[in-house]
Amino acid sequence: MKIVKSLFLVAVFICFVSCASDNDEVSENDPVAGLNLVTSFEANGHTVELYSENSGFTTGYNEVSIRIKDIASDRYFSDSEIAWTPVMHMTDREHSCPKSGVTLTENNTVSKGFLIFQMTGNAEEYWSLILNYKIGGTTYEAEGYLEVNPSPGGKQKITVFKGSDDTRYILAMIGPVEPEVKINGFVAGLYKMEDMMNFSAVENYRISVDPRMPGMDNHGSPNNEDLTYDVASGIYRGKLSFTMTGYWKINLRLLNDKGEVIKGEDVTEETPASSLYFEVEF
Repeated sequence: MKIVKSLFLVAVFICFVSCASDNDEVSENDPVAGLNLVTSFEANGHTVELYSENSGFTTGYNEVSIRIKDIASDRYFSDSEIAWTPVMHMTDREHSCPKSGVTLTENNTVSKGFLIFQMTGNAEEYWSLILNYKIGGTTYEAEGYLEVNPSPGGKQKITVFKGSDDTRYILAMIGPVEPEVKINGFVAGLYKMEDMMNFSAVENYRISVDPRMPGMDNHGSPNNEDLTYDVASGIYRGKLSFTMTGYWKINLRLLNDKGEVIKGEDVTEETPASSLYFEVEF
């Protein structure tokens, strides 16, 4: 009886290990595991698939993964060269938004980049994405509709403004994605509008950081660090301290490379909030 029981336990163990191994293999072989297919569109006999860690695209910063599939063979192309142009089609004009380049990931069937949407779409005004891509020496173009919704909870994670230097800027919060009661890494992207279709990253500015809780006598928090430009990543990094859960307004000031304030105010008793800010609630 003991032998039978031992054999049974061994069989169960082997089955468990085999199943776990199979699951790991599926995960390793699926380059978009953990991502959501947000939308897809067809052109040129191809299907373009757009993926995100979130269930959809929202105003602010969005990381996007792209796969292109041949419809006839049902196989994904590798080593695609992709350029993209997001376009907001308004009733009276068109404009684009800040974006990264598109680069291949470790899996050469998947490319990745980010888009920073300034506004949502609606029934009459909408976003589309134009892809110009090259496969095997042949160049193609495809365009698909994008649904862009407000940021979760309606909190401000992106702001568009004109500075005192008459330049129009876009400032977007990138992280923390899941804030905690601690000192969090703070990441943001800063861009200026060159024209309606072109935006460039702003280098070597500084963004002062002053988080406050308006519902708790506007108290602040210690050990915050201003956002400064990180050359390697092309974005701004700092520290953001939260001492409790709840609603926080992240008051900001934008200073140029000469140290001149071009947007935002210090928080005082007379000025309880800056005109430049993000919102976080957790």
